Amino acid sequence: MPTFVPRLNHLAEWKQDLVIAFGTWVLGVLVYVSGMQVLLAGPDDTPLWIRLSELTVLCGLEMLRRKVPLALLCALVVLAVDFAFGPSLPILIVFTDFLYATTLYGSRRVSRTMIGVAAIGTLGVVCVALIFSAQWRTAILVAFAFLPFLVTPVWWAANVRQQRDIADNERANAVQLATIGELDRKAAVAGERSKMARDLHDVIAGHLSAIAIQSEAALSMATVDPKLSRKVLESVRENSVSALDEMRAMIGLLRADPSTGNSEIEPTAPARLAELSKLVESARASGLEVEIGSTPGQSAHLPAAVDLTAYRIAQEALTNAAKHAAGGRAVLDIRADGGILTVEVRNDLRPGSGSADDGGTGLGLLNMRERAAAVGGTLAAGPSGGGWLVRAELPLEGS
Repeated sequence: MPTFVPRLNHLAEWKQDLVIAFGTWVLGVLVYVSGMQVLLAGPDDTPLWIRLSELTVLCGLEMLRRKVPLALLCALVVLAVDFAFGPSLPILIVFTDFLYATTLYGSRRVSRTMIGVAAIGTLGVVCVALIFSAQWRTAILVAFAFLPFLVTPVWWAANVRQQRDIADNERANAVQLATIGELDRKAAVAGERSKMARDLHDVIAGHLSAIAIQSEAALSMATVDPKLSRKVLESVRENSVSALDEMRAMIGLLRADPSTGNSEIEPTAPARLAELSKLVESARASGLEVEIGSTPGQSAHLPAAVDLTAYRIAQEALTNAAKHAAGGRAVLDIRADGGILTVEVRNDLRPGSGSADDGGTGLGLLNMRERAAAVGGTLAAGPSGGGWLVRAELPLEGS
């Protein structure tokens, strides 16, 4: 029996209604055959075939029990005919299923109306019993005997409907939470991909671009100035080693186990402004004349995120200057004042070289702006006084 209801719920709706109709019909036939159908005092003189016909019609209407309010109205007609011959127990029991189905499957308005009808019907039954009964005690007993057939199915269906609505709302909330979680996951993945793209661009555009420029310079001066060529090749090697170190650090972070914090490759410390001299030497080895205007005196006290961002912006700006204005002059100025770290790189533009980043359409300027925005700062880049100026303002507080 415990497994019967779950199996019944898995059937199609018309099959469920067919099982219910057949079951109630069999139960009603057994009651009529046993003679237990009498509700009022006195014998039941109605022929059995009439009672069975009423029962068959009413059970047949149960196939329409979900059609609200058509099924209930048709059932009321059968109930009225049964009351005309004298009320019988099977018809009254089957009719309660129509009250249950109307409250459960009808609209919210119909469901609320059924609750009101049950309340009014309860009072009506009591009043009718008092009017037609000689003793008020008997009337009360009769009224309470009829109440379960009217109040119980409506109350039960209302509770089932309430629980069903709660379950539907919970399922909808679960779907929404799953959707939000999936969107958050995609946003996190997109953000991480963007961050990885910026870091890879810094390594490739910074170190490898410098390697390409310096290698070309070394090849052009190999026979003219062997000493300078050797210095350039040393810078090439240093940039290669730095690029490899940063790539190893990124690979180590990507292969790290977030649950244990273990990684197969020990990550290296990120680049800081303390290593600015190496960056300047690399740019000079690329043929760019770099002049340092000012640098912060105590870069170690800068917030780590601002320190790294300032270094990457200076690296990208000097790389672009060496690429688009080779042999020119650049001025690097980094100063901290009023809670703001300002990074400025100004370089000359040679005729026909264009902007310092392909007219601002390359990834260099985009990455610099994203890095500045990530720490709450701003970045501006464009022509200035016959040259090209990159200026970033990074807040030192709240980073």
